[in-house]
Amino acid sequence: MITVEHAKINKIPILHVVKQNLRVKKLPFIIFLHGFTSRKEFNLHYAYLLAEKGFRVILPDALYHGERAASLTEKQLDLHFWEIIIQTIKELDILKRFFEAKNLIDPARIGVVGTSMGGIITFGALTQYSWIKVAVSLMGMPYYEQFAINQIKNLRLRGVSIPLSESEKSQLLTKLREFDLSVHPEKLRNRPMLFWHGKKDPVVPYAPDYQFYETIKPLYHEHSERLKFISDENAGHKVSTDGVIQTVKWFESFL
Repeated sequence: MITVEHAKINKIPILHVVKQNLRVKKLPFIIFLHGFTSRKEFNLHYAYLLAEKGFRVILPDALYHGERAASLTEKQLDLHFWEIIIQTIKELDILKRFFEAKNLIDPARIGVVGTSMGGIITFGALTQYSWIKVAVSLMGMPYYEQFAINQIKNLRLRGVSIPLSESEKSQLLTKLREFDLSVHPEKLRNRPMLFWHGKKDPVVPYAPDYQFYETIKPLYHEHSERLKFISDENAGHKVSTDGVIQTVKWFESFL
């Protein structure tokens, strides 16, 4: 039987999903990150399938999402996008340390996966944490700085007032370079990395994600089996059933 426990770790609401007979065992550990305006509960199907395979899975609510919602409109939430991403990256270490201290996870077998914003966070986390062994990005974007520049342009075109001076904008872009995997591809260090993206995605563009994959392929020339990009010809901004299944198989293979 699969158990789903609601908990709070340092005020971070999570769902903890694991087989009941493995609850107190030391297990490989996966953190699943939801998308923008979503919440942890909406990805329980991934966690269930992964838990069935013997993984301990947690799904946290990101800042201003789910139980941490702050009554912000989507436009207001847009202005906090990078704050949410950087904060979530920092919180990954808090969550990992909590379960490690309880001896419930194998610190050599930790994976991170996310959809959309969660995929973007996954890329950034790879620049910060060598303890991530396996990663999956579903509809993500590794180009932090360029994505932020385009996002600011689009917000202004939509008539959204951006409370950033030119100096503050420059500081933000400088900060984002620390987490930009396209700037630090060497930090991948041949870790198994799966990409999934729909070619008709209207929210997070397909082309830059695939471009990044092509850019890093030479880094994996001795371990080509550890790098894979799945393109869905017909999908928009929603992971297909096959994408879900391939995510589970990836962690089965490498974690």
